[in-house]
Amino acid sequence: MPDVILRLALPSPLRRLFDYRAPAGIQVAALQPGMRLRVPFGRREIIGVLVEVTDRSDLPKEKLKAAIALLDEASPIPPGMFNLCLWTAQYYQHSLGDTLAWALPSLLRQGEPAEARQERFWSVTAGARSDDPRLARAPRQRDAFMALAQHPHGVAHTLLARLGLTKDSLDALLAKGLASVEVRGHAPAKRHAHWLAQPELPLNPEQRSAFEAVKAGFGHFHAFLLAGVTGSGKTEVYLQLIHQALEAGKQALVLIPEINLGPQTLLRFEQRFNARIALVHSAVNDRDRLDAWLAARDGDADIIIGTRSALFTPMRNPGLIIVDEEHDSSYKQQEGLRYHARDLAIVRARQDNIPVVLGSATPSLESLHNAHSGRYGLLRMEQRAGGAFPPRYLRLDVKSRPLDSGLSPPLQQAISQVLAQGQQVLVFLNRRGYAPTLLCHDCGWLSECPRCDARMTVHLRSGELRCHHCGYAAPRPRQCPACQSVDLRPVGAGTERAEDRLKTLFPDVPVWRVDRDSTSRKDAMAQLFTRVQRGEPCILVGTQMLAKGHHFPRVTLVAILDADGGLFSADFRAAERMAQLIVQVAGRAGRAEEPGRTIIQSHMADHPLLVQLTEEGYPAFATQALSERRAAGLPPFSHLALLRAEAHKPGQAEAFLEQACVEAERLRDTLQVLGVELLGPVPAPMERRAGRYRAQLLLQANARAPLHRLLSLWVLQLEQLPGGRQVRWALDVDPIDLY
Repeated sequence: MPDVILRLALPSPLRRLFDYRAPAGIQVAALQPGMRLRVPFGRREIIGVLVEVTDRSDLPKEKLKAAIALLDEASPIPPGMFNLCLWTAQYYQHSLGDTLAWALPSLLRQGEPAEARQERFWSVTAGARSDDPRLARAPRQRDAFMALAQHPHGVAHTLLARLGLTKDSLDALLAKGLASVEVRGHAPAKRHAHWLAQPELPLNPEQRSAFEAVKAGFGHFHAFLLAGVTGSGKTEVYLQLIHQALEAGKQALVLIPEINLGPQTLLRFEQRFNARIALVHSAVNDRDRLDAWLAARDGDADIIIGTRSALFTPMRNPGLIIVDEEHDSSYKQQEGLRYHARDLAIVRARQDNIPVVLGSATPSLESLHNAHSGRYGLLRMEQRAGGAFPPRYLRLDVKSRPLDSGLSPPLQQAISQVLAQGQQVLVFLNRRGYAPTLLCHDCGWLSECPRCDARMTVHLRSGELRCHHCGYAAPRPRQCPACQSVDLRPVGAGTERAEDRLKTLFPDVPVWRVDRDSTSRKDAMAQLFTRVQRGEPCILVGTQMLAKGHHFPRVTLVAILDADGGLFSADFRAAERMAQLIVQVAGRAGRAEEPGRTIIQSHMADHPLLVQLTEEGYPAFATQALSERRAAGLPPFSHLALLRAEAHKPGQAEAFLEQACVEAERLRDTLQVLGVELLGPVPAPMERRAGRYRAQLLLQANARAPLHRLLSLWVLQLEQLPGGRQVRWALDVDPIDLY
């Protein structure tokens, strides 16, 4: 077929496919969607993914370039995953090529073979003897020869150091013809005869009811919301459901919100199962990431655990998807392809015809609305496992009270009492660094970021001022840049300051800080939690990293230093996030025999939201919040899309959005799309960030279908707008942050 044209998706922000002629010598009948090809693109070569084979193109045949090479004998992307990427690109109004680039492991995007790791194996040459005269004066080579001879199937190159073998000795044996090296594919581990490595725990009636409900849904699609209070044993339900999937010869995908939860989750699964487990997240190196992806695709991994990107891991025999802490905002990608892994998990489960479980002690209002409307099955677990009591709440009014690095005297006394009883304390403050800003006491100068409309945070350990929005850092000044005064004072408290003060107040007890700064080293988090699990008296002070899924049996007091942040925010989701964070942090207390309590410091201790949350619980708060959202016409009772733009000069972003707004209104009237409202454009809440001026235009609709009908045509027009050349813009469908 001389007129065969390959339509490819390329890693480009342009929402279109690119046409190429087939490479010479290619059998067209063997081409499949999902195959990768190396193609010329401008002055460089890139990797594209085949979408379809056609005989037509909008360009003249003579202007079409030929693809350079076909990289795959068969498509490395299973049809189900390819269809998920097609759906994702369409729903989130994103380039298909860029969507596939986000979904594929890095090495596949770079053109590496879609093959398991190749490994070198060393062995002695057939017929070679240890008394060979060439080894008489080479004792190290002789020892290496003897070590190899004890392994008739060869020794993997990665295991040489364990046997005390050096490459120099092996190279010498190789040169003498006494040893050989063979490259073999990495053989997958064999499936164990028995899945359980340790017995399952008995389920209480609530756990049993949830387990049976999901088990009955095996073999077809059904979405479940598992709303279980902290410590109610949701993980045990997950484990037993996964066991059922494994017994049926199926694979399970478990999504977790944070990388730091990976090691402890992996350990718990490894202790329970004799299963092949793959860990997938951004901290895994490229080679291991590809191996895990291939193992899951080929059915050689039984359980896949990972963060949001793991959702795009293919499974040969999918059986179950679990999204733990489904409310967590980490599941929403905030740059590039702005997808929500929780929502896509529902789509994927429907495509694979399998059940999906969304678990949380503080479910998102969107998921609760879906459960109340019958789209999800609602499974409640309101009792803590093992008979543990829920934590008691105490709202501590700190108005007119002296605060010592954020700690009030009654809180200090409560901490002292708990430590004296041999128990542990968790102090929560969702601010990294020593202090939120630096103030000149003489002239009022504040440490403002030169690139953002934000103040720079004092970091005492490094002696720096850092912007937590753009990453800009500068040495901490010794005198005021405005008036030269040396009376510069840190204002407010961050985790560093709280840590220092707690060490002074309680010198005989270890104080461990848990935030992004203190846990940046590899395995730092795992080592710290190992020390905490010993049960000795200690104080943990940290950010929301402490709130997510951790089990601290000896923590009986949780102190929340500042609960006022979400009470007066312009973001309509701020109150929901604050309530979730308070409940999640409080849930770390009293998870074993000793009862727990939570002290909430607030200048607004009588605020109705705090009163309702602490006295009636999260379900009552959620019911009230949903009622308010319905009255205001806000999600989940409406649907949003946010067009963001940023530029180097003031006014450029707004000018582009004005053009975009006019175009959207024209399309709305032409298509007669009803119920779509445009709000803006307006400057972003933080107008200047990282040296760029930002603005946004919000689209709100009563129904999803008309909104997406408008968006699908609008984004194509946006690419043609003249103002778009001066700005950087992005469309966020179902945004969760209006910043």
